[in-house]
Amino acid sequence: MRGMYRLRYLLVLAGLLGAAPVVAQTGPEQSAGSPQAEQEAPGAGNAEEKPELPRVYRELSLGMGLEDVKKALQEDGLFNFRGDRDVSFLPLGEQNLVETTGFSFIKRALFQFRSGKLFAMAFTMNTELVDHYSIFTVFVQKYGEPDILDPQQAVWESRDTRIAIERPLTVKYMDMPVFNELLDAAQTKESQDLRLREDFLHGF
Repeated sequence: MRGMYRLRYLLVLAGLLGAAPVVAQTGPEQSAGSPQAEQEAPGAGNAEEKPELPRVYRELSLGMGLEDVKKALQEDGLFNFRGDRDVSFLPLGEQNLVETTGFSFIKRALFQFRSGKLFAMAFTMNTELVDHYSIFTVFVQKYGEPDILDPQQAVWESRDTRIAIERPLTVKYMDMPVFNELLDAAQTKESQDLRLREDFLHGF
């Protein structure tokens, strides 16, 4: 699993990945095919669709190009962006990282790019000015109950977007198709590495 761990390490290092994406599990009492599950299944006509998850924070949006993100950070008074000094290249191909400090409510912000497009961003808040409960409450009011809730994080997920509020207080946005693509690539490389290792060992 070294290849997958390398990817996870880079994302953890960047501060953009907490727990790996998790699919919410259905409880035994609502397992597929059960009467209750059938009664609550979408399409019954009275089930409300969950609001679409945001991919934008202020003027920053998943999918933006590097130059557009740099310009948005320079024009936003919440960020202490210093230009190219805050931009670095990650060894995992075609990735850049922008790391900057913030003013007021935001202490630190991270933006990770692949092929020049923003696919993950994380905002660490100043807990002296804003608290976890207040941000969590706003998200519940806007987007409903989280898909995943545990002592470390609350997570909202859709096919395209993952948003996590992690303790003590970091809000993270992730483009799920890009992230899943990176995981698949890491797993493929790991399988190749394992086959090469087995071939080497069988040579004795």
